[in-house]
Amino acid sequence: MTINPDAAKVVELIIASGRPPYPTIGHKAAREIFVASRAILQPDPSPVGEIRDLAATGPAGKIPLRLYRGQGTDASRPQPTLIYYHGGGWVLGNLESHDGVCRDIANAAKCTVISVDYRLAPEAKFPAAADDSIAAAQWIHDNAADLGVDRNRLAVGGDSAGGNLSAVVALHARDNNGPKIMLQVLIYPSADMSSVYPSYEEFAEQLPLTRVTMDWFVDLYLNAREHDAKDWRASPLHAKNLAGLPPAYVITAGMDPLRDEGEAFAVKLKAAGVSVSTKRFDGQVHGFLTMGRIIRDSKVAIGDIAGALQKAFA
Repeated sequence: MTINPDAAKVVELIIASGRPPYPTIGHKAAREIFVASRAILQPDPSPVGEIRDLAATGPAGKIPLRLYRGQGTDASRPQPTLIYYHGGGWVLGNLESHDGVCRDIANAAKCTVISVDYRLAPEAKFPAAADDSIAAAQWIHDNAADLGVDRNRLAVGGDSAGGNLSAVVALHARDNNGPKIMLQVLIYPSADMSSVYPSYEEFAEQLPLTRVTMDWFVDLYLNAREHDAKDWRASPLHAKNLAGLPPAYVITAGMDPLRDEGEAFAVKLKAAGVSVSTKRFDGQVHGFLTMGRIIRDSKVAIGDIAGALQKAFA
């Protein structure tokens, strides 16, 4: 497979910057670099109809949220809403790192997006991120009237670790009388931490997410990998039953170590009778959604996500 020319430019930038591999500098320094890189890789923030910083009640205290109401939406009416979980390997990322993507989805889908700043590892190990993600979705549902949110038109979505958490939220909601989720948007998700898929080997050295870095993320997040990796809250592909889950829109990147497990999860969802749409962006690398200043496929993907949301919300 040939790398997309835009993705190749990003890889060249990473190499030229001399950025050390995340595992060699520690999680705190990696967080600073991850957020700083957004200014280089993401377009300038798009204006939206409304922004509000909020806080949900979580199992370990307040969970910061940020609400984006898209341009052209009616502030006097409850809006269909995507609950968004950012990527970053359960270790990196925050409300700022994915601010641009949330703005763009809200505008493109003509909906509200609420971004969730769940607890990060290693300070908060598994299942802290999953617990916060579940709690945030429930809080948004329960406080929908005050938020201007239509509690009957909720979706969950996220990229990478956020795709993992979105699937976990959907599973938990199904089994615990949680919010009714209309769609799960899984963007190059981590779906199975217990297995090594061919794409892990094929793209082990492919920046920006190498196999070494992915292993570092997982080891920081999980308590005991050999045990936790089989838990559905870490590896939703291992859930005993996937039937009855919300429809899914699954995006994968052709040159991503996580490609095969994301696609395997889509196949297993389909086999369980779940309505699934998939799209592989051939030649793309992990993380391309948040690289829209350079990678034009980011805008294409945001348009596709918006279309899937509008169809689900209709």
